[in-house]
Amino acid sequence: MTISASARRQIIEDVYQDALVLADEARAAFDSRSGAGAIDLDEAAKVAFSIEGLRTTTRLMHLLAWLLNQRAFLDGELSEAQVRKNGRLPEERPALPGMVRRLDAHTQDIVRQSVHLYERVERLDRDWNAPSRDAASPVVAMQGRLQQAFAG
Repeated sequence: MTISASARRQIIEDVYQDALVLADEARAAFDSRSGAGAIDLDEAAKVAFSIEGLRTTTRLMHLLAWLLNQRAFLDGELSEAQVRKNGRLPEERPALPGMVRRLDAHTQDIVRQSVHLYERVERLDRDWNAPSRDAASPVVAMQGRLQQAFAG
């Protein structure tokens, strides 16, 4: 997918802001259950909060790291090769439905939002790293150079 650098930068900034807000909401939701509110939870719910809290915050940190790598690339701090080698989005480890059901509605919503945001960034990563349909293949480019070299 070919888009201008300014459009790409705006997408990165918009998604970055969304991820920061969601990370703050996730921190507040999961922190609220680790203090005095945790006493009200049964053991299974405590485990669910721990597991999904870690999964959600890890998911969001991966998003933020990917977005920061994209920013660094656009600012010229990372080369395209560095971003392709080290800046890829890790494979998603999905939320566990049985665990998510044990969470309160607000926290379930935060988990869902983090999954949707991750899927959105996965699409960006895939689309931006896909070979351009407009770009000539190396074979076609070589054939063009050979034709020029042997054209009379």
